[in-house]
Amino acid sequence: MRVDKKKLSQLRPLKKELELIDRKLDRLYERQENVPVVLGKVVGSSKDFPYTEVRMTVQMDEPKEADEISKQMRIRKQRREQVESLITEIEQFIAEIPDSRDRQIFELIYIDGKKQREVAGIAGYSRSRISQIINGYLKD
Repeated sequence: MRVDKKKLSQLRPLKKELELIDRKLDRLYERQENVPVVLGKVVGSSKDFPYTEVRMTVQMDEPKEADEISKQMRIRKQRREQVESLITEIEQFIAEIPDSRDRQIFELIYIDGKKQREVAGIAGYSRSRISQIINGYLKD
């Protein structure tokens, strides 16, 4: 799995984006429940022979608004899948770091959002050593 610093640094914004997408989807579900019902005409056949054409009035959601909501929901759901996939890829990369201390360094920096100098104090390393550890895992 290939992860670089740019992708790693996207973890926290991606999680925030996921929250925003979920809120937008919740609002769309609420809008979907409140779409006005309108009367529409449909053509069908009578139940008995001879099957003659019959025009009936039916109730349905207002088509333009219902379609727009469905379109927005599809877009948000697709983006949600993409974001979840990226988050999983990054978290899997971090979880697969074999050394516990190195894994903690990645978690503190990329999941918790701490600066390298803060992590250096926690881990008992210099800031430059933290940078070396990170670069060691991100080299080709």
